[in-house]
Amino acid sequence: MSEPLFEVIDAGNGRIIKAWKKGVPFEDKAVEQLKNSARLPCVFRYVAAMPDTHWGMGATVGSVLPTKGAIVPAAVGVDIGCGMMAVCTPLAGAEARPKAADLRTRIEAVVPHGRTDNGGLRDIGGWSNTPDDIRKIWDAEFSEKYDELAARHSGAITKNTHRHLGTLGTGNHFIEVCVDESDRVWIMLHSGSRGMGNKIGGYFTKLAQQLCERWFIELPDRNLAYLPMSTAEFNDYLKALNLAQKFAWRNREIMMARILEALGVTGAEEVHCHHNYSALEQHFGENIWVTRKGAVRAREGDLGIIPGSMGARSYIVRGLGSEHSFCSCSHGAGRAMGRQEAKRRFTVEDHLRATEGVECHKGAEVIDETPAAYKDIDAVMAAQRDLVEIVHVLKQLVCVKGLGDNDRR
Repeated sequence: MSEPLFEVIDAGNGRIIKAWKKGVPFEDKAVEQLKNSARLPCVFRYVAAMPDTHWGMGATVGSVLPTKGAIVPAAVGVDIGCGMMAVCTPLAGAEARPKAADLRTRIEAVVPHGRTDNGGLRDIGGWSNTPDDIRKIWDAEFSEKYDELAARHSGAITKNTHRHLGTLGTGNHFIEVCVDESDRVWIMLHSGSRGMGNKIGGYFTKLAQQLCERWFIELPDRNLAYLPMSTAEFNDYLKALNLAQKFAWRNREIMMARILEALGVTGAEEVHCHHNYSALEQHFGENIWVTRKGAVRAREGDLGIIPGSMGARSYIVRGLGSEHSFCSCSHGAGRAMGRQEAKRRFTVEDHLRATEGVECHKGAEVIDETPAAYKDIDAVMAAQRDLVEIVHVLKQLVCVKGLGDNDRR
């Protein structure tokens, strides 16, 4: 295994952060967030920060928060189960390149993207979801447990959740057609638990805040309120968390199946991973909760996906099993600036140059997602070469994004 590349950041009170930041910028406010997280009494050993780290709502994106006896809902975030799926197809790049515009049209025709009117209709194009098919999946796999959650925590429930199954969303969620180093075509997509996860994450974060206040628990940041395992609220959150993570996983599977069918191809090789989630794992000989907010599990041999921006490149990687990072790696390039700053700084002309050769939306609506708003993916990969090895390099031909602003998280 490569020599560890992390730097140690003193968080105060005897706590530290192991940060993979060589050659990549970390915002000051992101470092302060990490320090606050590291000082939580439930943190096990230290917090790990991936090279794509940036400030996030509630907790830092790109952070790995190990805890013992508790979970911090804000450290998972509101896009519970957000992650990536990539499938290698029999198509060759030489065949796909001349058809890039047609491939984009076909994908946009079968996957609702952007603001979807509670999953029913896209705001443009009039695409209607298939409620009968989706409802069957919902009833078979989610309905009973969601009803149980509603009976105990009505504030965690959102309407029309089943109609968000098979929808992409907005912001940094995307579908791409890429070509690897052998000219093989891959379909890659990024999405999460949509309205379900948003509601569950927000509700249980507020509930944790209320409980910590009631118990006179002092927190470095009230957004980092936690739920102890000894409470009924912890058990309820864990059930809701697992349900939303399953929803996100299934959501990606449905979209991928639709895309492959629309393109008339089958999948030959598949990689699928969460990067906003919590799981019980064993590290340093103890069972702990590992919460990855914008980080991918990278045990030895694990396959993962690290996407770059829409004009750069992405990577299929294999984990090297570094215990220093709690067997984790970055989940992408990571934002270099906020969305509003990107809109102020860059023009449509800048975006056109940055996405040259990629069939994608070129208008002002996606300036906040332009490649220059993100860190250099090559620098990010170099900073974590002790965490993963590169298996495939993917270059975008097509990028489909849902239009509409989205909170940075």
